[in-house]
Amino acid sequence: MAINLQQAIDIGKYLVTQRLKGRKRFPLVLMLEPLFRCNLACNGCGKIQHPPEILKQNLTPEQCFAAVEECGAPVVSIPGGEPLMHPQIDEIVRGLVERKKYIYLCTNGLLLEKSLDKFQPSPYLTFSVHLDGMRELHDKSVDRKGVFDIAVKAIRAAKARGFRVATNTTIFDGTDPKEMHEFFEFLETLNTDGMMISPGYSYELAPDQNHFLQREQTHALFREILAPQKAGKKNWNFNHNPLYLDFLTGEKDYECTPWGSPSYSVLGWQKPCYLFGDGYYATFKELLEETDWSQYGRASGNPKCADCMMHCGYEPTAAMDAMQPQNIARSLGTVFGK
Repeated sequence: MAINLQQAIDIGKYLVTQRLKGRKRFPLVLMLEPLFRCNLACNGCGKIQHPPEILKQNLTPEQCFAAVEECGAPVVSIPGGEPLMHPQIDEIVRGLVERKKYIYLCTNGLLLEKSLDKFQPSPYLTFSVHLDGMRELHDKSVDRKGVFDIAVKAIRAAKARGFRVATNTTIFDGTDPKEMHEFFEFLETLNTDGMMISPGYSYELAPDQNHFLQREQTHALFREILAPQKAGKKNWNFNHNPLYLDFLTGEKDYECTPWGSPSYSVLGWQKPCYLFGDGYYATFKELLEETDWSQYGRASGNPKCADCMMHCGYEPTAAMDAMQPQNIARSLGTVFGK
């Protein structure tokens, strides 16, 4: 199963607690970026374009723990850059596991196999390996040959050592749905602990601005990609709330919940979200209380938000919708692979 039962229970309890406390804005997933450096230069990435003096910086473990405790989210995603390049990433992960946070450590896989000795398998730790498709497509996406094979070898090694491993895939304009179906079938043979898929977001600093999807393109493409799943012909192990997948195919119409996945990095708390920055705050409290949230999301008319359908903005919305009585059974069913 993609999400283990204890994780589903803990997140459910957290959501109910927030609702009982009457909180309108609260985080679900902290996007913790301990560094921006990377050993790849993907064309669709807007994180490695920071100036050299920023790319050299790391968050300390103490800064990471303080941000996690201040934020309070039950899930911590550790993107980058490449987190495995951080000299103290094992200390950071160990501290988060001790705090019983559910960690998704995002990696391109190049350093994963040689880094496994730094970590201990835990239900709180999942390696999330970036794979955008089969060999030719993925290596083109990351602009380096051989990366797919290294990443797949690392996935197999991590699974053999008892680690939880998921994959994350970004879908761009021009993606062939049939190739995605082949890709999903291949991932099933690796016995991964879930697949994550999301349409690409047009980072302002990304070198390639020509292959990001507009909203209607996203609906049409994801309807084709997910058609076998929707028709009951396949039961691919997606690490998503099924309501978010409904949103991608146009069956649900959601507004973004940008505060649901706040981002903390060497620059501070990013306003308004992980995907683009209109400034930074020193504290999470300032981010929540001083950001004019009416200026963000599709309903705001902000052109930067018009076509974004990324999981970091819309999974929190889907999570809250999953708490509605008519949606609870379906959301729980995915935990048991139904």
